[in-house]
Amino acid sequence: DMSRQRLELGAAGEALVAEWYRANGYEVLETNWRCRQGELDLVVRKGRVLVFCEVKTRTTDAFGTPAEAVTREKRDRIRRLAAVYLEDAPFRAREVRFDVAGILDGKLEVIEAAF
Repeated sequence: DMSRQRLELGAAGEALVAEWYRANGYEVLETNWRCRQGELDLVVRKGRVLVFCEVKTRTTDAFGTPAEAVTREKRDRIRRLAAVYLEDAPFRAREVRFDVAGILDGKLEVIEAAF
C-alpha cells in the first residue's frame, strides 16, 4: 500500500531530523503538532530561538529537491500555523526561524532559515 509506505517513510524521516536537531543542541518540542488549521512537522528550540521545520522525504529527486517541494502556498501556511503555535506557547521566542529538512534516499540536508 503506497500511502502506508509513504507514511512510514515520512515518520522515519521526521525521526531522523529530530535526531539531527538533538545532536546539534536543540530541544525537540513537538513532532506533528496539529491544530484545526493544519499540522507542523517539527518544532524545536535552542535557547530563545524557536524553529519550525518542514520535513520532506523523497526516494528520488525526479520531482526536484525536497526543499523545492515547499511551495509559496505551503510556506504561507506554515507561517500561519507558527503564529497559532506561538499564541499558546508557554515561552517567548526572541527569534523564529523556518527550516526545511530534506531527506533524499536516506541522506539528510537541513536548510536553516529556508524562508
